[in-house]
Amino acid sequence: MIFPLAVLFDMDGTLTVPTFDFPAVRMAMGLPEGAPILEEMAKMPPAQRAEVEGILRRFEDEVADKAPLADGCEELIAYLRQRGVAIALITRNRRESVARFLQRYPLPIDVWISREDTPHKPHPYPLELACRRLGVLPGDAWMVGDGQFDVEAAINAGAKGVWLSLGRQRPFAAQPWRTVGDLLELMALLQGL
Repeated sequence: MIFPLAVLFDMDGTLTVPTFDFPAVRMAMGLPEGAPILEEMAKMPPAQRAEVEGILRRFEDEVADKAPLADGCEELIAYLRQRGVAIALITRNRRESVARFLQRYPLPIDVWISREDTPHKPHPYPLELACRRLGVLPGDAWMVGDGQFDVEAAINAGAKGVWLSLGRQRPFAAQPWRTVGDLLELMALLQGL
């Protein structure tokens, strides 16, 4: 295993403690259980989409304003910076909520990609764009996230997908390159290289 040249992080549930209540968002938006939110929104007529976007914004802002950093987040990022590793944040959240999050936690992130930089995960484009901006090839990057779309995007882009299990059994078929319990375990994996 070779040390990565770049690490691409998801935001909610990866850099932060998982606080985004997806079932509550779907319920408030009138979506079926388990439905992918952005994909369902894309199918809606403009008036309905504007209404549910307002709901989604409220939930995103609450997380951006209140979610604590995950254990080991600052230490891991400091370690990566010391090793000269480029760092990106790639999220399906909107740009404004990412800016709010980074205002609260001014982490030394080189590049961040939001859903306005469409198409979004699981499409490979956000990872490819981040790698291009960082000056690395996707094969030299690790995509770290707690969700199915993070793993699928890594596979689609040719990056190494690291899934944070957070104590869960994997609820999707896509096979991550590596599975770690949390950011502290990821740090131990990197330190062992």
